[in-house]
Amino acid sequence: MSEMNSAAETAAPHRYTAAMAADIEARWQDFWDAEGTYEAPNPTGDLASDPEIAARPKKFIMDMFPYPSGAGLHVGHPLGYIATDVFARHQRMTGHNVLHTLGFDAFGLPAEQYAVQTGTHPRVSTEANMENMKVQLRRLGLGHDKRRSFATIDPEYYKWTQWIFLQIFNSWYDDEAKKARPIAELVEQFENGTREIPGTRAWSELNAAERSDVLGEYRLAYASDAPVNWCPGLGTVLANEEVTADGRSERGNFPVFKAKLRQWNMRITAYADRLLDDLDALDWPEAIKLQQRNWIGRSEGARVDFQVGDAGAITVFTTRQDTLFGATYMVLAPEHDLVEKIVPAAWPEGTHDVWTGGHATPAEAVDAYRKQAASKSDVERQAEAKDKTGVFTGAYATNPVSGERVPVFIADYVLMGYGTGAIMAVPAHDTRDFAFARAFELPMRCVVEPSDDRGTDPSTWDDAFSSYEAKLVNSSNADVSLDGLGVVEAKERITAWLTERGIGEGTVNFRLRDWLFSRQRYWGEPFPIVYDEDGVAHSLPESMLPLELPEVDDYSPRTFDPDDADTQPETPLSRNEDWVNVTLDLGDGPKKYRRETNTMPNWAGSCWYELRYLDPHNDQKLVDPAVEQYWMGPREGMPTGGVDLYVGGAEHAVLHLLYARFWSKVLFDLGHVSSAEPFHKLYNQGMIQAFVYRDARGIAVPAAEVEERDGGFWYQGEKVSRVLGKMGKSLKNAVTPDEICGEYGADTLRLYEMAMGPLDVSRPWDTRAVVGQYRLLQRLWRNIVDESTGEATVVDDSPDEDTLRALHKAIDGVSQDMAAMRFNTAIAKVTELNNHLTKSGGAVSRSVAEQLVLLVAPLAPHIAEELWRKLGHTDSVVHQDFPVADPAYVVDETVTCVVQIKGKVKARLEVSPSITDAELEALALGDANVVAALGGATIRKVIVRAPKLVNIVA
Repeated sequence: MSEMNSAAETAAPHRYTAAMAADIEARWQDFWDAEGTYEAPNPTGDLASDPEIAARPKKFIMDMFPYPSGAGLHVGHPLGYIATDVFARHQRMTGHNVLHTLGFDAFGLPAEQYAVQTGTHPRVSTEANMENMKVQLRRLGLGHDKRRSFATIDPEYYKWTQWIFLQIFNSWYDDEAKKARPIAELVEQFENGTREIPGTRAWSELNAAERSDVLGEYRLAYASDAPVNWCPGLGTVLANEEVTADGRSERGNFPVFKAKLRQWNMRITAYADRLLDDLDALDWPEAIKLQQRNWIGRSEGARVDFQVGDAGAITVFTTRQDTLFGATYMVLAPEHDLVEKIVPAAWPEGTHDVWTGGHATPAEAVDAYRKQAASKSDVERQAEAKDKTGVFTGAYATNPVSGERVPVFIADYVLMGYGTGAIMAVPAHDTRDFAFARAFELPMRCVVEPSDDRGTDPSTWDDAFSSYEAKLVNSSNADVSLDGLGVVEAKERITAWLTERGIGEGTVNFRLRDWLFSRQRYWGEPFPIVYDEDGVAHSLPESMLPLELPEVDDYSPRTFDPDDADTQPETPLSRNEDWVNVTLDLGDGPKKYRRETNTMPNWAGSCWYELRYLDPHNDQKLVDPAVEQYWMGPREGMPTGGVDLYVGGAEHAVLHLLYARFWSKVLFDLGHVSSAEPFHKLYNQGMIQAFVYRDARGIAVPAAEVEERDGGFWYQGEKVSRVLGKMGKSLKNAVTPDEICGEYGADTLRLYEMAMGPLDVSRPWDTRAVVGQYRLLQRLWRNIVDESTGEATVVDDSPDEDTLRALHKAIDGVSQDMAAMRFNTAIAKVTELNNHLTKSGGAVSRSVAEQLVLLVAPLAPHIAEELWRKLGHTDSVVHQDFPVADPAYVVDETVTCVVQIKGKVKARLEVSPSITDAELEALALGDANVVAALGGATIRKVIVRAPKLVNIVA
């Protein structure tokens, strides 16, 4: 075979081969870099004074931030990058000023874990990974503006991440103005008395620590003692989204426990309504919008206070305040702050044995149950378990409408992450409460009249009865009655009654919780915060930014026995005492301070990176206002502004997208940007999958070494199973882009990935099918270039009409497909046109060849550049005008009309596309075949659908 290939190459030395593709691609990549072909100009000021930019529409196209993994890329990774590159190239050719670049989200746990294992500084391994990834991406011919690239680990980048944190720290959310405002304005209100301070003292009477505590209740970034997900095996706390459904860490699979630790938080909940409402203005997939709406979880109801003796009140949030008369017990989340305050020294007289969990005192019972609950994830706690668990606290609360004493339990099915962390239990009308009441022998009262024949005695029921349609019963006291009312009216009446007495009010609640923003790691952005001797937090001035990571001897956080929940974090930064303890002058003279030793989570750098792409070398401002306004400002159809197209996986539906939206809104409120949303249009690409082969033990074996024979799959003589799954190194089925580029060339890889199917659906990788796109490029090459001489074979003759029609139909179809990101069908249309030229024989007309090359250019840019040069052009194909179809050739000259009699086809007529119904009917009835088929039968009805159908009923 190699001899045959060698002979063929000798006979045709200029044939398009993998070796030629490699040479062409390397040369043009060097050319693009040297010429700055993909550099997008920024406006230099007022657009009116910048006519070159003002004359062109802009398009800001982004990929989701890649993390530079040490494993490098497999062929699944570039799918989105190639797609955005094709789209960006088409937009350039249609006259747009296109900003398209790529940076690196380079802080993260993998590099730190590698550092812990090897002692290699995370920066060293991360930068090496980035260089490898840059080489792989460059080989694909991606048209990125490399001047704008950066990594989140660059101090000149995270200077501004720290700066944004300080903007958030030094801001509060004004509920009246519905926006963030500088904290200094709140202090001014406290000082002049226009806003009351919680409590009875004046602002002037408070010391610095007390003032700090007051402001901490308002700041958008604040530190607090709160229940967190503590992972001893990783030595850090985790966000809810980083914990799996079975209560283990997403990274490392370690147990995760609930613990109370002092952590930084972002008050994203202040923006819950705006985060919901502004989704309507975004061009996002409905499935992603729905996930965000569900995550934010807006619900309307009421807050109600249940007094617990002298210990204070338990406040609950309920969406069914109409059932308040049916509340026969209460449940607190095990982590609730009130638990310690209400637990008595001994069990009250008459306590049921089943309530105590077998413990001698309430304190013992509560402590044991809290430890049990701490080992479960929120998902596990909310699962519909058959056995309901909980324990009586020993305390009773008073139902505010009935005056009855109701026992207070703790149970793991109530979470601090929703509502107030406490519920009023109405077991007759809630399935979970019903099951709990049955398990603990608690009373039930029917207050919503069942619509079936079960009666009103819950003790005889098999499950709770819930309805929004039924009437209220057994719901009255001396001051208010809900009996006979529907749910809506009953809600209104009881809410008004509670509000009048100051024991409740109508309110809106959200599932969304504040964002836990601390990590006990080394490899992250340091907080620009220091603490004075009184523990008061102070922000560093901008002149002290960036606060760079110091060197440490040990990169690992202190990890513990993974099963030991009773531990405390110890961060790597805390071990560098010279960095932690500093003397600084923050405006009132030199003083001793202690730095914050937590670092920001890896999400921080990706919350604002779209802004840095706009103005990547600005060391004076976050972004030049004119530049931000030009690329991201609001405009027609984009009322909240943002990136024109953002492409990435659907797995970021909540975390990254919600966090970035929050930061964008804060910056918008404070006047730093004109765009209230970061990403206007979102497109989720599918996944490239691959077959996973497993042996009898279930262990993955190398896919490349598996043989298919006798209807099965074999590896080293052993039969193996095959399933379609993800592609990855651990599954031993990864194919690298380097392999495909080496065998076929980057343009072939680009075409194959775009031709596999619709971009937004997943599809299986098949290396054997790549050759189809390789042959397309070879046929394209042969249609324009003589394989013996390497010279263009085109002629200056005018093309025939059939070729013109094929050309302009292709132009029309490809143009529509490119705009809609239907790249697979665009390639099909290019293939059809190229095949037409192949079958036509003879030399191709220059005008047709040039337009074909332009059609191919966004998809296979290297071969397009080479062919463009061989056609005699000296400028790059990148900025040429995309072909425009001539409508006269797009419309078919004739179309085929089917004539049916009694549903059977009797004739086919070639007619004009513009033929009228009357003309078509007359033509059909006069056709010889139709006349013969009718045989003189009476025509009862003729149905005409010009120009394609005539149906005759005879």
